[in-house]
Amino acid sequence: MKHDIKKAKELLEKEGGYTCVLCKGAIVYTDTKRGIAPMLSFLESGTVLDGFSAADRVVGKAAAFLFVLAGVKEVYAKVMARRAVDVFEAHGILYSYDILTDHIINRSKTDLCPMEKAVAEVSDPRAAFSAVKETFRQLKKV
Repeated sequence: MKHDIKKAKELLEKEGGYTCVLCKGAIVYTDTKRGIAPMLSFLESGTVLDGFSAADRVVGKAAAFLFVLAGVKEVYAKVMARRAVDVFEAHGILYSYDILTDHIINRSKTDLCPMEKAVAEVSDPRAAFSAVKETFRQLKKV
């Protein structure tokens, strides 16, 4: 498994502009969309990610719940929120990061990330998935 997380981290760092990389043996999934869009897409498409290792640019509580639902075993993030750490610890997922932060902020840097707001009081991964999907759809309408 250590090889998988190492490979995922290396691919995240490469010039491909990947924002999310998942590895398990010879199987590799990559994405360049921002935010929680890659994991939301993988989950909604039914991509089987059980036992994968993941590398992502930013992981907050919302993204952490999506990794839990996907069955990912290990997650690395360049930036990780403390609430994501809490989720990973509660669900037995290994994690590592370069920077640990109290909050994930929105893209305009004026408030908390809307996905983090959507799951602030949520403790169940499935409820978080529903909240994230609804928030994502509402934001796409704007």
